[in-house]
Parts: sequence; structure tokens; C-alpha cells
Amino acid sequence: MNQTSTRHFTHVDTWVFDLDNTLYPRHINLWQQVDVRIRDYVARFLALPPDEAFAVQKELYKRFGTTMRGMMTEYGMDAHDYLRYVHDIDHSPLEPDPALGAAIAELPGRKLILTNGTREHAAAVLNRLEINPHFEDVFGIIEAEFEPKPSRQTYERFFARFGIDPSRAAMFEDLARNLEVPHRSGMTTVLVTPPADSAAGRQPWEMEGRDAPFVDHVTDDLTGFLASIIR
Repeated sequence: MNQTSTRHFTHVDTWVFDLDNTLYPRHINLWQQVDVRIRDYVARFLALPPDEAFAVQKELYKRFGTTMRGMMTEYGMDAHDYLRYVHDIDHSPLEPDPALGAAIAELPGRKLILTNGTREHAAAVLNRLEINPHFEDVFGIIEAEFEPKPSRQTYERFFARFGIDPSRAAMFEDLARNLEVPHRSGMTTVLVTPPADSAAGRQPWEMEGRDAPFVDHVTDDLTGFLASIIR
């Protein structure tokens, strides 16, 4: 399933990918592990029962872009302690994805990761998928000075760090709202969605935006979509 617009890829020489639920399918029990650990951290930090902590977690996530940013802003939480805790997960559910690696390798130009997670978490994911050699670098939440996507400032820092001309770049992301600033900056945008049968656990607002004017393309098959670009 693909949705396409008039903004295409012939001019693109920089390929920017989100990490979690973009480079691997959502049904793999990885980000769900992080989600549970975020809930547990919020519960411990605010002395709340799990169900109340989960509600706070998701409300902050929606308002601030990450639960972490919300906890920092609203409750003065230490980000480094939080990041160490929530990313202490089992990455073994991820398996090598040679087809994805081959498709990324064929893309002409630079490939970069832009994630609201940490460089360490990204390295673990990329190594398990065996696609790490195809990426030049990772720009994570610490490099963004704890200001998550969809903040404009984060994208501007990212563009400046790597000398990116957004008009010659494409962005792949699983949350539509994180594509609005890239699109306004000139990037070609691709929303990577889960297949209909594997969207369980997502908040309703996370599924919104596929028809937004700042979403140029939609696909539920990243590898196949990349292969179609190459062809």
C-alpha cells in the first residue's frame, strides 16, 4: 500500500530515517518494552499506580513530543537517569534484515538517523538489523539537547550539524506530525505506517495525519517502497 504525491525523489541526495517503528515493524516487541519502562519510571517518579502513570505518560507524550520532555518540563526530572532506565531493554527480538539493508545501500547519497531515542539505542537496533554500515551517523535526543521532534529547533540543529539542504533530502517517519516541519523546510516526506493488523497499542492520535498536505507518500512496506524508488 503506497500513497504518492507530486514531490518525488529524483533530486534527493540525503536520506533521513526515524528509528523505532520505522526501520523495523511495530509488531516486533521492542518499542513496547520501552513503553512499559517509561510507564514504570513515571509511576516510580510520581508515586502513581501503573494505570494512572500510563495516562500521564501518554498525555505528556502527546503534548511535548516525548514523555521525557514533559517530565523534565512539568516535574524537573533528570533526563540522563530516565534515558538509562527506559532504554535498558532486550533487543534480541530484532533479526537481520538483509533486504532492507540492500535497499538502503542502493539509495544514492548520504543516509542518516534522526531519532527521539539515544545514539546507544539506535546503535543496538542498527546492529541487530545488520544495517549499521549503511548509515553515516545518528542524531539522537541528547544531540538535540533534549528537544524532541516535532520541534523546529531540533530539525534546524540536525540540518546544521550535517550541512543538509532540506530541499534535496527525504524524511521517513512513523508519526505524521513529525513530518510537518521537514515538509515545510522542503524535504520529501514519507509516512511509514503499520499494516492494519499490527496497529494495536497505538494511540488514536498516532494514527492521524496520513492525508495531511505535509505527507507526500505513505507506505506500510518500507523495503518495497525503497526498492520502488531505486527502480
